[in-house]
Amino acid sequence: MTSTSRQAASTSLPIGSDADLARVRQQVRQVGAELGFGLVQLTKLVTAASELARNTLVHGGGGHVEITPLDNGQDRGLRLSFVDTGPGMRDVELAMTDGYTTGGGLGLGLSGAKRLVHELTIDTAPGRGTTVTAVAWNSVLPSNRPGTA
Repeated sequence: MTSTSRQAASTSLPIGSDADLARVRQQVRQVGAELGFGLVQLTKLVTAASELARNTLVHGGGGHVEITPLDNGQDRGLRLSFVDTGPGMRDVELAMTDGYTTGGGLGLGLSGAKRLVHELTIDTAPGRGTTVTAVAWNSVLPSNRPGTA
């Protein structure tokens, strides 16, 4: 599935504190439930959103998330775009490697989030900030996609 679709109005939430991370999780959970995501799908989506929001705060110095409901005529989904104006990433491929970290964490945030959604794209450059966009659909769990372990 691709993210080509009709979309409803987006909601933008700031990411500047731990309290904002909780609000992002709550909003993603609420919108996902309204779109018909099942419990397992919703848990994966909220977990991915939590990881990406924390990265926006910790590594990007804060920013915002755009939460956009999607409808491609067959399925409904959600696009989450996390935007920061931080230092950017020098090597996206390395950043997506399990265990790679520039902080004190486990290095599983980006790679883990990618496994929990249908699509994940990263637009970044050193000194320009980062936009990470995740798309999840309510019909097919990411673990059931071809080529996904």
